[in-house]
Amino acid sequence: MKTIRSWPLASLLFALGAHADGLVTPAIEGVVAAGTPIELIKEGFQGTEGPIALPDGSVAFTEAQIDQITRIAPDNSTSAYLQNTHGANGLAFNSSGELIAVQTTRPGIAVLAPSGRERVLVDKFEGTPLNRPNDLVVDKSGGVYFTDPGARPEAGKPAPPTAVYYLSPQGSLQRLATDIGRPNGIQLSPDEKTLYVANTYGEHILAYDVNKDGSVGKRRNFAKLAGVTKTDTGITSGADGLAVDSKGRLYVASAAGVQVFDAKGTALGTIALPKSPQNLAFAGEGKKTLYVVGRGAAYKIAVLTPGFAGRVK
Repeated sequence: MKTIRSWPLASLLFALGAHADGLVTPAIEGVVAAGTPIELIKEGFQGTEGPIALPDGSVAFTEAQIDQITRIAPDNSTSAYLQNTHGANGLAFNSSGELIAVQTTRPGIAVLAPSGRERVLVDKFEGTPLNRPNDLVVDKSGGVYFTDPGARPEAGKPAPPTAVYYLSPQGSLQRLATDIGRPNGIQLSPDEKTLYVANTYGEHILAYDVNKDGSVGKRRNFAKLAGVTKTDTGITSGADGLAVDSKGRLYVASAAGVQVFDAKGTALGTIALPKSPQNLAFAGEGKKTLYVVGRGAAYKIAVLTPGFAGRVK
């Protein structure tokens, strides 16, 4: 009985046999109405990362374990969108309609589509290969911000170096930060004046002021996360993918669920899910649906405020 009481409500309902369609959201002003259904699309995917809106309003996400990008149609049917992606994880589109991905088995940033325009954009920094890039966001000028948390540390071995980078539209690579425990999800505010970074091994979402050349100022703690676990070796929030809506709210996939913050970093509420989410994106008609993926499952939730229309995510 003690163990059951310690579970989040959503996990408890799921364990007792409630289908995800029976789960609902709390009321979060401007975000979701109380009782909005959390719709389970499907379970059993082989990896669930990098969701992104496709031009037709459907959603694509990565299944790294089978080296595939998978499409979710508006009717919730799924199909292969792109295969042999070299371990694609985070996804984005640039203004030319090219699909850009971070690649993990051939570490780097690359254009995956359309056919005939595939190419590696960057795979080294100052002659040293990248470790294991994770997520990215493309700014309006075509520059790419991305995180490189490295492979997960092995017991008894030093942690791999971590970094946040900016690849300019001209192809020059700047290393912006090397002092984040595990930089993971990355996102820009709608006005692109603020860069957000999720630190999985920290209790805050980090923020940086963005300069005109793509460089950033001093980091600051933007928002404090709920559900942080503290151990003898450190802390973890599970903070992963990030998304923004048209009002500049920041949505964070974390161990606690989908945590939502306003543009000033004030916590607005959390949407608990049966499985801890890994990433999320707005898509569908008018970007009024929040798609959330994680631990082999995909969900969708109708929202009150649409996602930011100026980027695909």
